[in-house]
Amino acid sequence: MKLPSAIAPLRHNLFRLLWTTNLVVSVGVWLQNTGAGWLMTSLAPDPLTVSLVQMATILPMFLLALPAGALADIVDRRLFIMITQGWMLAAAGGLAILTYAGMTDAWSLLAFTFALGLGQAMNNPAWGSVLAESVPRHDLVQAITLNGIGFNLARAVGPALAGVLVLLGGPALAFGLNALSYLAVIIALMSWHRRPRSTNLPREHLVSAMRAGVRFVRYTPVMQAAMIRTGCFFFAAAAPWAVLPLIVKQQLHMEAGTYGLLLGLMGAGGVTAGLLLPQARHRMSRGAVVLGAGLISCLGMAMVGIAQHWLLAAIGMVLFGIGWVAVSSVAAGAAQMAAPPWVRSRALAIYQLGFNFAMITGTLFWGWLATQIGLSQAMLAAAATGVALSVLARRANIDTEAATVAAVTLDAPPVPEAVDPELIELVSEARNRVMEWQRYRISGDNSEKFLAAMAEVRDARGRAGAVGWQLYEDIAHADGWVEVWTVENWTDHLREATRLSGADRAVLAQAMALHSGEPIAPSRFIAVAPHRLQDGMIK
Repeated sequence: MKLPSAIAPLRHNLFRLLWTTNLVVSVGVWLQNTGAGWLMTSLAPDPLTVSLVQMATILPMFLLALPAGALADIVDRRLFIMITQGWMLAAAGGLAILTYAGMTDAWSLLAFTFALGLGQAMNNPAWGSVLAESVPRHDLVQAITLNGIGFNLARAVGPALAGVLVLLGGPALAFGLNALSYLAVIIALMSWHRRPRSTNLPREHLVSAMRAGVRFVRYTPVMQAAMIRTGCFFFAAAAPWAVLPLIVKQQLHMEAGTYGLLLGLMGAGGVTAGLLLPQARHRMSRGAVVLGAGLISCLGMAMVGIAQHWLLAAIGMVLFGIGWVAVSSVAAGAAQMAAPPWVRSRALAIYQLGFNFAMITGTLFWGWLATQIGLSQAMLAAAATGVALSVLARRANIDTEAATVAAVTLDAPPVPEAVDPELIELVSEARNRVMEWQRYRISGDNSEKFLAAMAEVRDARGRAGAVGWQLYEDIAHADGWVEVWTVENWTDHLREATRLSGADRAVLAQAMALHSGEPIAPSRFIAVAPHRLQDGMIK
């Protein structure tokens, strides 16, 4: 039986396992977040301090996203995820014990929340990459959406469950069940036997891998556009996370159960968005979906801001959840589709870095503003800001795919000469930069086409690891051009071939197709180490 498009990725066994385990841990996360937020309203009931709970969760993601992504691309991702889950198990268990003993104060709550944030920061890029491994490419976008649906199912159940648990057993019970959720994930992952990646190249170094990830994002316009769109949205959308507990307590005059209910209704809105997204994407572009969803969320925030009765706030949170999931799923899908496997964790980490920077600055700003002008006024200001930023950010194009292979068959670019046998040992041990250059002869009537093609070549070289790139025009020969680029070391040069996507190779072939005459093989030069230079050669 054919599954509906909204849940089609569940037909893949690995994705089904990962989705189920993620649902379990997501319920635990919402138990933790709801319990911590409500506990802080008793320990230090002012808007700025309550907003610090959210900041303690997000700040580690901001600090560790890039090294976490690089590690996830270098080491075995399954083992890496199990280690991070173990760390969060210890942190959540410690907080539960401390709270049960009545020894938790505002600062210890923030410290344990920060420790959990460290685990999440290390886990998230690897988890996103594993998700992409579990389904074929044509199911990836809906798999991301379905993952969001699972998270919002947890959001619909977790906060309401947490509200009940806090009433029955206090926050310690919610924290303890969160710890058990990490144990469940570890047990599930032990049953997954992931096929190791095989390569003849040495493992990347951490710092070099981080730089390669930054260069990839720098030369991938879709990644940058996705970061701009989500950054603009989530800066404004951070407001409910910063002040919602106080709105429930001080503006609506309700208790923990209502707070959990409102978060649960937000989750219900998110599930609704996930189920409707396949139809929306068939009728609208990615950018249009993100814009419309952002405006829906802003309407929901405004309703929460003016609410004096829980029913209006409930409707507002449903609308907020619809927009939240639609924006995050569509933008994250654009980012994942743009990132090939070798750099996916790093690219997603940088994407999440932008997302979390917007969230942490937004959380602090709206928490501070609420202390200055009041809770309702701060929420209305956030809604107005969200509308303005969503409209301004629509120019960041997330609908442009990477360059596609040309319809005509093009010859592959020429390959460089082999390394001289006398230099093989020197080259294999060298850690210095490698300079490469490619000569072209371009007739005058093709010069404009060539320059346009080389702009795309520059981005392709950057995505493959070039740390510098320049195009030179021969002043003695009108048809002469030289493309020069450098990579960090010989190993990175060898990695270039594996990092070039099919679209990147097509870009290189299209540039070479404009060359007049026989193709000219590229040349390679390695920087001479200082110890090889005799004293006195350089003054």
